[in-house]
Amino acid sequence: MLVVYVPVLKGKAGEFYALAHTSQAVRRHIRPVMELVPDDQVRDLLETFCDHAMNYVPDHMVLTVDCGALSSARVLEGDVGGPVARVSESLGLRGRPMSPVFRPSDRGDVLSEVAQAAAEHGHGACLRVSVPGADAEAVPDEGHLHALLASVRLEPEEIDLLLDAGPVTGPSRNTLTFRVLDALKALPGRPWRSVCLASGAFPVNLTGFPRSRATPVAREDARLWRDITERWSGTPLDYGDFGVTHPRMPPRSRGRPDPNMRYTTGSYWQVFVYPKEKAGNDDFFDLSADLVSSPLLARRRSRHLLGDERLEDCAVRRRDKAGGATQWRAWATSHHLAVVTSRLVRDGVP
Repeated sequence: MLVVYVPVLKGKAGEFYALAHTSQAVRRHIRPVMELVPDDQVRDLLETFCDHAMNYVPDHMVLTVDCGALSSARVLEGDVGGPVARVSESLGLRGRPMSPVFRPSDRGDVLSEVAQAAAEHGHGACLRVSVPGADAEAVPDEGHLHALLASVRLEPEEIDLLLDAGPVTGPSRNTLTFRVLDALKALPGRPWRSVCLASGAFPVNLTGFPRSRATPVAREDARLWRDITERWSGTPLDYGDFGVTHPRMPPRSRGRPDPNMRYTTGSYWQVFVYPKEKAGNDDFFDLSADLVSSPLLARRRSRHLLGDERLEDCAVRRRDKAGGATQWRAWATSHHLAVVTSRLVRDGVP
């Protein structure tokens, strides 16, 4: 059975732009989740998100939308309802289908908005359950799960179950493996539309990374998924990760980042960070030239991918400008989505 890739992406311009430039082969095998990111510097946050969805989400792609990081209170003066209701209405007016995310801890008013959004869009919903740990509640039991499904007025066959294992590192992977297996066994049996295990291994930020060279970072999220699937005999698990970002919501950025590229190569990211010494982010031209000439990476590039094409252009100065944080995130995400999808299709592993 073919594994579906569920990238859980921060709902910002770079990630949307990467999604817009996915190939048909990638689109056939992904079910993207977009998380709204709180940002008090962005005016009309929800409308900005919905404009990005209208402009960049490929036609006929159903976007799973997670408003869980936002306050459930009204977002803009005069709004009626919380973020789920407002996003559902705005995406509906733009002709963009969505599937709302809900959690076991959601209040009744949020679950009512999820039920309404699911009914209006007709694509079910996604139940996101955190693996129990220091910062997560217990897996819902039979009674809690029954109440949740009744609140959103959906059958299990209309719901994608997303089991969120959060951050994973090499030292924590073994412990997390047993916690995930315990959570899977504890969840009451249901004929879910799909079941996905998601985790993330990319560091919180690039502070402390060596400059002017590549640093390998193991994709422990992919290794965790393999550890689990080798031991799990229940419903087959789809694969989820958090792209090239840390699983948790980022703090508000301060200033411009140093030129960087988070380049996925199989079971590792090769992370390039260069000091910001030249005007206009021109250090990224040097970074790109070093990346495309690296023997480790040369055979993995493709001129058919947005990220690789832009890196080639920067390496030989076919571009006047080297871009900035949004473009670098878009190019890295574009490459990551393609690499993970091709590995799943070809080898059955991420």
